[in-house]
Amino acid sequence: MTALDTRSGTGPADTRAAGPLRRRIPELLHDPAFRRYWTGQTVSSLGDQVTLLVIPLIAATALHADAAQMGYLSAAGYLPYLLLSLHAGGWADRYGHRRRMMIAADLGRAAVLLTVPFAWGAGLLTLWQLYAAVLLTGALSVLFNVCNPPLFVALVPADQYLRGNALINGSRAATYVAGPGLGGLLVQLLAAPLTLVADALSFLASALFLRRIDPVEPPPAASGKGSTAEGMRWIRRDPVIRAALLGTATVNLFTFVVSALFVLYATRELGFSAGLLGAVLSAAAVGTLLGAALTGRLAARIGVGPAFLFGLVAFPAPLLLVPLAGGSTGGAALLFGAEFLSGIGVMILDITAGSIFAACIPNALRSRVQGAYQAVNFGVRPVGSLLGGLLGSTLGLRPALWIAAVGAVASGLWVLFSPIPRMRELPEPEPAPEAAPAPAGSTGTGT
Repeated sequence: MTALDTRSGTGPADTRAAGPLRRRIPELLHDPAFRRYWTGQTVSSLGDQVTLLVIPLIAATALHADAAQMGYLSAAGYLPYLLLSLHAGGWADRYGHRRRMMIAADLGRAAVLLTVPFAWGAGLLTLWQLYAAVLLTGALSVLFNVCNPPLFVALVPADQYLRGNALINGSRAATYVAGPGLGGLLVQLLAAPLTLVADALSFLASALFLRRIDPVEPPPAASGKGSTAEGMRWIRRDPVIRAALLGTATVNLFTFVVSALFVLYATRELGFSAGLLGAVLSAAAVGTLLGAALTGRLAARIGVGPAFLFGLVAFPAPLLLVPLAGGSTGGAALLFGAEFLSGIGVMILDITAGSIFAACIPNALRSRVQGAYQAVNFGVRPVGSLLGGLLGSTLGLRPALWIAAVGAVASGLWVLFSPIPRMRELPEPEPAPEAAPAPAGSTGTGT
């Protein structure tokens, strides 16, 4: 009997006996616990996509922010990942009860976002409050994210990691398509600050779905001196996750160089209208849907490790088309292709990476490793944006885009000579040794 059978009473035998429509539903979604978890993640992701559009709109239209202030607002969203991820991971592993912390993070994010429309309605909204809201929701998102991997492996059997990650990332890809359009519609129907109520409700829905599941979580790790940094030390020792971090951090650094320059390049050098630019950018979301559908078959054919390496290269390689773009018509076709193909690649990368992490990271260190990985992987993003501005202003937009695209493709070299390309199947999860008890008087928070 599989873990799926034990939890829900609906296993493969029940699926075979069911009707044709039921057999079309992925096996994991027959399990009520995973279905609730997946639904909460999907609803929350949809709200996030709305907020990604609405927060800058509020700053620009309601608060008349200038370019520098918009940059500060963007940086505020990433700062908590850089500053808090290591500590959040250590706290989550020592405290345990990750599901409770995720519920608390959801409720906290809902409360923070609701302060914005209330302050706007009272005529008290300022940029400083918007900065504070972005920082606080970012900090709570850090906590939510480091608690999420242990919950995923508690809900999903090891032989279903790829399918589970495909479902989570596939629904996330769908929100990339629907979210901006929904956000734009809500802004048309309501004032932009009131649209944040939709994201607050999505967090409340996520908390409700999490409240209705009760998986058997890994026990809290034994606390000890240096436990906060243990995730980074473990990554340094493990050749698989170390190579994955170096590869994904490098690709993030250089793709954020491209992101920082893309709109300026498309509008200033290629003469794109806002409508044409929006159509080009939407191609990436469509590509992610296709990538989510293809990843399982690709991993089954070539192996999960080679599929990861393929995604790491296939995500940035189409960006080489961006500096090749010339006139408006040909340029639109090249940029459309670049965004679409890059969307396929990033979804292959995300799904295989999540599955490899679920199989390779020990339960006792899972949140700490996630925190360390997140600190580096998200921390390089604002660095990439700043580097893009520097390269674009000193070398010009097209040379800067060439450097960024080539650098991003080269990220695959970190993985090429690691054990990952030889990983045909996901390894059996390995338990981590418990940390030594903390010395008398130790708080367990040292680094």
